[in-house]
Formats: sequence, structure tokens, C-alpha cells
Amino acid sequence: MNTDWNDFRVFLAIARSGTLSEAARLLGSSQPTVGRRLQALEQTLGHALFQRTTDGYVLSNEGEAILCDIERMEEQATAVERKLAGGFSLDGLVRVSTTEWFGVHVLAPIFANVRIHHPNLSIELITETRSVSLTRREADISFRFKEFDEPDVIQTRAIAIEFSAYASRAYLRRNGHPGAGQGPGGTTSEGHGHTLVTMDTGFGNLADVPWLLSRLPEAVVGLRANSRDVQARLCAAGAGIAVLPHQVGATDPGLVMLDLGELPPGRIVWAGVHKDMRRSPRIRALLSATLDALAAQQLATVPIASMP
Repeated sequence: MNTDWNDFRVFLAIARSGTLSEAARLLGSSQPTVGRRLQALEQTLGHALFQRTTDGYVLSNEGEAILCDIERMEEQATAVERKLAGGFSLDGLVRVSTTEWFGVHVLAPIFANVRIHHPNLSIELITETRSVSLTRREADISFRFKEFDEPDVIQTRAIAIEFSAYASRAYLRRNGHPGAGQGPGGTTSEGHGHTLVTMDTGFGNLADVPWLLSRLPEAVVGLRANSRDVQARLCAAGAGIAVLPHQVGATDPGLVMLDLGELPPGRIVWAGVHKDMRRSPRIRALLSATLDALAAQQLATVPIASMP
């Protein structure tokens, strides 16, 4: 039996995603290529590994039987990749994962400056809402808004993010300040007559959403978005009041910070690397430079030297 490890990677991607198109996205490939590799693997093994249903691809009994074995193969293969990727120079690629707004407003300027000082370093910034796996080496460094629960990840507190409520000047002229009593449109400090721009229902558990609703209980949620940048654009266009990170709201000349009696809850961003990668010169250099840059912005950081 002559099998290609890349075919087993295709098998795992389909098993985890349930569709050829999503598996292709995870692998950075095309849907036809993924389909051909799966067909080749099934022909080589002599078994159908998936049942094709209207809802996607479901593991067959044979597929279920080998899933754990293939995952162990993946663990060994990625362990080899991590050790070899450690390297001894600042040349090469470092993949960094984070959310969109944090990547745009915080990391992008820092990384641009790092490249000036390390021109042989290649940085790939991946922005998405899902949490990537450092164990499977979907990224080398990850910045996320919750602590890591992967056992082999070394993490450090990277930055404390503060939030405020914002609105546009045009909106405030039209509706009045929500914390300044009666407004021209009959608005009050309870939020009557005001419109809110919040995170969408998939992120309704974030602390700033109930905070805003509690501060302005009579306001109406008029728009929702899963992107802080989209919220900021809606807010700047006069759509309503939004809670935004200072790095987003304070840098937009079209927005005004509001005083609603107290600040919204803040968030902690955690930086994580896999334990096998923490000694890589290029990964240490990028992470150290990033934490130093955050410290220079007078934000809470923990130096990389504190990492075990």
C-alpha cells in the first residue's frame, strides 16, 4: 500500500469540516483537488471513508475506525515540523493568528516596523474569529481574547484592552447625549430614543453587550455586526451608539467618546506559542518585538523573559 501523507491530511480536514469546500479552505487547496485526493486514498485503502449525504460528508465505519490512528500520525508529523521549524536564524515564515480588528489596528503597524529591522523575516497575519490550533501548527503565534486550554501551549498576558461607548457628532446633534438628560429628540439618560449598534447574536455573550443594554435600557438595538470595524463604520455614519476598543474608536475622527457613568468591561489579550516553538529565534524575535511595542504604548504586557 503506497499512501501519501497529504492524502491523510485531506481525510482529517474533511472529517473535521464535513465538506469538501471547507476542507479545501483549511488546506489552502481547491475543492476538485481535495475531492481527487480523497478518491485516491479510498481507492488505495479499498474502503469508502465517508458517506456522502445532503448535509455533507459523514465518516463511515471504516473512517471512524482509522480516525484516531490518523490523528496520532498527524501529531507525530507536526511535532517533527515544529522541531525543524525552530531553526537558528531570523529568516523564514512566522504565521500569526488573531481577530480582525486586533490584527488591523494593533498588530499590523507593529509587524510593518518589525520587517524594517528584520527584512528576511516573512510574517503571515491570519485574521479570523475561530481559535486556531497551535498544536496542529495552524499558526506559530496566536493572540486571542481568552486563555489557551491546549496543554502544550505556553501563554503570556499580552495586553489589557479598554473599551468605551462612542457615537458620531451628527448622531449626537440629532439625538442628544444619552448621559446628559433630555435631548432634542426626547431622549433621556435611560436611552429612550437612542439606537444601539452591538455585536451580533453569535457574540451576544461578550461582556460589553449586556453592559451597553444595562446602561441604556430604553434604547433600541438597531444594528448588529460581528466585526468591530463594521460597528465603527456604522457608528461613524450616524447609525447609533456602539461600544468599541479604544484602538478602534479613539483613532476614528468621526467618533466621540461618551460618558455613560462608567467604562465598559475590559478584555485581556493572551499571546500563545507551542512549547516546541518557543525557542525558535524568529518566533521569539517577533513575539518579543510585539510585546515591547505594546509596552511602549503604555499598555499592560508581560515580557517574553517570563515565559518558561
